[in-house]
Parts: sequence; C-alpha cells; structure tokens
Amino acid sequence: MTAPSWAAPAFFLAGLAAALWRAPLPPEPAFLPPPAAALSPLPAEFRAELLPAAAPSAHAASLAQLPDGRIAAAWFAGSREGAADVAVWFSTLEPDDWTPPRPIARREGTARGTQSHVRKLGNPVLYAQGDRLHLWYVSAAVGGWAGSSINHALSVDGGATWSGPEKLVASPFFNISTLVRTPPVPLADGGLGLPAYHEFIGKQGEWLRLAADGRILDKVRLPSERPTLQPAVVALDPHRALAWLRDAGPGPGQVRVAATGDGGRTWEARPPLPLGNPNSSLAVLRLPSGRLLLAGNPGEGRHILALWLSEDEGRTWKAARTVETAADDGAEFSYPALLLARDGRIHLAWTWRRQGIKHAAFSEAWLLGQEP
Repeated sequence: MTAPSWAAPAFFLAGLAAALWRAPLPPEPAFLPPPAAALSPLPAEFRAELLPAAAPSAHAASLAQLPDGRIAAAWFAGSREGAADVAVWFSTLEPDDWTPPRPIARREGTARGTQSHVRKLGNPVLYAQGDRLHLWYVSAAVGGWAGSSINHALSVDGGATWSGPEKLVASPFFNISTLVRTPPVPLADGGLGLPAYHEFIGKQGEWLRLAADGRILDKVRLPSERPTLQPAVVALDPHRALAWLRDAGPGPGQVRVAATGDGGRTWEARPPLPLGNPNSSLAVLRLPSGRLLLAGNPGEGRHILALWLSEDEGRTWKAARTVETAADDGAEFSYPALLLARDGRIHLAWTWRRQGIKHAAFSEAWLLGQEP
C-alpha cells in the first residue's frame, strides 16, 4: 500500500517538532527559609548512651524526629560491613530508653522490591516530612561501594510499616555509583535537595533536586580541586546554601566547601576550612541562634569526635566540645549525624568503635561552655 503524498512532509515536520521540543524547566529552585534566629531557653545539659545492639558491627547512623515527638534512628549493622547479612535497623527513643532495634530493609527484600541484584546494603538516611518518614539507603550490585544505587522507602505511621523500596534513577551509566549519607534540605516548592556523591573512577559530591513526589528534577556535581564524598548541606536563606565535604585524599585532608547562591542550581568551590579531615564523614546543623554546628574527626584519625561552632555563616570556626577521644588511634568514633529537635535540643549519633551506635542529647548552652 502506497503512503499518501502528504505523509512524508507530515512525518518530517512531526519529527522536527519532536526534536526541537524540550520539556518545560521546573520552577527556579529555592530553599525553605530557615527560621529567624532566637536564643535557646534551654539550660546547659548533656546526656549520652549506647543504643541497643543489633549485630556485632554497626555503622552510619541517621536521625529524624517523628510527628509525635519521638526521636528515631536508623543505621546499618551485620557481622561486618559489606557482609550479606547486613540490614538497615530502626529504633525510637521512648521516655525510658531506646526500643529494641528491628530491621526495616534487608538485602533479599530490596532485591525483590527493586527487581535487581543486591550484593550488600549501607548508609541509611532518615528524614521526616510532615507525616511522611523517608528512608533512603544504598545497595551495591557489584564490586565495592562504587557499584551502588539509591533506594527509597516511605512510612506514614512513624516507621511501624514501610512501603516497598523503589530505586532512584540517578545515573545513566547502569544507574550505579550514586550514594547518600546526609539528610536532605527542604525546598520552597515542597521538594527536597538530597546531598549525594559519586565514587566510580572519580569521587565527587553531588546535589539531587527532588520534586514533591520524589522524582529527580536535576543533578549537579559539586566542584572541588580534590576528590570529595558525602556533602553535608545547610541553607542560609532562600537562595544561599553551603556544603561541607569529606576530603577523599590522597594524603592529609581538610574539610572541603562548596556554595550556591541560586537555590542549588549551580555550585562553586570555596577555600577549604583550616580543619583536618581524615577522609571521614561530617555532619552540619543550623542552631536556633543562627550559629552553625559542625561535627567530625579532626587530625589524622577517627579516634576523636569533636564539635565546632561558627557565628559568621561558616567563614570561621572555633572548637566547642570534644565528645569522644581515645588514646588508641585505632579506635573509631565516626560518621556523626545531627538533628535539631522541635524542643530546641540537639541530638547527635555516631559510630562507636564499629561495635554500636551512640547517641547524645545536649543544649546550645552546653556547647557554649556552660556546665550542666
């Protein structure tokens, strides 16, 4: 059957229109403005405790506050990092103690839910958004962590039950080597800015802009003159934010910095902080007073966990408190996670000797040197 004479020009015009058409760009990104600075009324206080053990090896805690006010923690634990029995575990802080941890993501369930091969799990990130509790976590299909992808699950009952995991498509190259470690930043349009990082061949921080429904709208690399990982991001106003990154070497490292002035659409490298970073994860928080709080490992090892404060939007920092220290430089107090609770208390969780997760709650007054 012969096509009509008008068909060829029509198909040509349709193809040309399709080639020239571009999906409309999303609205200009903007951060949800942080609250106005105010002095915290809380007196000096500090308490700390180990969370109940889930397995012989534990690492990479994340914190969130549930709608009912309880603090929730997630971390990965198993016989050792990278083992097939590693799961993501979940516990909540009740009036008396933390609840016995229970698994909320396992290797087998992730493989079934995403219909993909899963070799190991790692790095959970919790985030509460209204009555929704997000969980992002890493699964590796092949090789080391460079072969990872990001999975997302959702709970609407405070972590009691969870949706099946869905894999985020964040990379065109077999959708591997995109990982998470630190919590997202809320955006003015109801979406989230999710800090991420890339490990395959090169190591570099990334910024994923998520729509309110979880779709990835944009992905931007965070520039740095050295390999970096695991950006921790704080918004300063609707347009400006800073990212502090783990220095991935080689040799002695410093805390690396990137900045945006257009809501995360573009980023530029800033001079590194004069603080050592032994290739270890960081956590950053904006306090009620407007000060910035940084948690990390100074020097050349992970045997000291320290806190620093900035009163000038991250330009300068001063030592505030040392949370953990050990004479044995083989000890490890690492991968801090920070959370500002609605009552003004600051919560900190960290890997304790790779054997468990430790939690502390304290006030800004304690950070400033006052004693309980």
